[in-house]
Amino acid sequence: MTKVGIIGAGAWGTALASVAHSAGCDVLIQAHEPDVAEAINTQHENTVFLPGVKLGPSIRATTDASEAAQADAVLLVMPAQHLRTVTSSLKETWPAGVPAVICAKGMEQETSALMSEVMADTLPGVTPAVLSGPTFAIEVANGLPTAVTLACADEAVATMLCDTLGTQRFRTYRSTDIVGAQLGGAVKNVLAIACGIVEGKGLGENARAALITRGLAEIARLGVTMGAHAESLMGLSGIGDLTLTCNAMQSRNFSLGVALGQGKALDEILAERRAVTEGVYTASSLTNLAGRLGVDMPICLAVDDVLNHFADIDATIKGLLARPYGEEDPLAKNNT
Repeated sequence: MTKVGIIGAGAWGTALASVAHSAGCDVLIQAHEPDVAEAINTQHENTVFLPGVKLGPSIRATTDASEAAQADAVLLVMPAQHLRTVTSSLKETWPAGVPAVICAKGMEQETSALMSEVMADTLPGVTPAVLSGPTFAIEVANGLPTAVTLACADEAVATMLCDTLGTQRFRTYRSTDIVGAQLGGAVKNVLAIACGIVEGKGLGENARAALITRGLAEIARLGVTMGAHAESLMGLSGIGDLTLTCNAMQSRNFSLGVALGQGKALDEILAERRAVTEGVYTASSLTNLAGRLGVDMPICLAVDDVLNHFADIDATIKGLLARPYGEEDPLAKNNT
């Protein structure tokens, strides 16, 4: 694999373009916005979503997703809620035998589907892979050491993708658990909003550490119910991504939670942002999915109540703290 196409030129897509270039690949990135494509081609910089980071001059940009898909491997890095529309438009032109690497972290809001399930509907027959892990785009783009999970049910494809994208400073760890890799990346966004609220409310580091730990138990319960491997959730795409996203203002989800905890309205926060905050959309689909499966996820449910059902934050926190004491078994049915 020497030619990599990237669909989605936000901060993360741009950072991955830089990674693929550093790994020696020929890179074409698709941008939805013409001004972003022009800036990458003429200034060798994504001045809108990743300003200040110089890109390799051989990285090219287009506004045509089907052009970017003519590659040996294609990375899908659009916001999760746009994946169905984009991949549906590529069904007739997707090259035979080319795998799709899902880099979006979230669930489809309307259906509660994982991204691989959306892809199965829209690109039947295309081999799905998932790239996930603790990755702030700016650090990856600047070449700081990073490690990720690259999951694919086809071990040979996973190995090829790891070899294609991996570098000394972007370490790729192979997995066959695409369900686990996706759940960790999706649920952590919702939990990061909860941790941000804790920070914004000034509830302390003890509370945040407890929330992360009990949040991981919620991920594990859902994951095992859906057939994920429990050990995957202890890896980079699980606890690794969770700890990063729940502890830094670089995280859009954490910073949104901080603003909510400080009293700002959700609409006001979102109006100030151009980049998507995935946890806002995942919260409702996640709680719907958990309800259908009978999985207890009280922290995620509380976040959904605050975001989508106008629940009072202080009353919601009080309700969580009033829950009965339970056994510390992360896979116990009701123990958060």
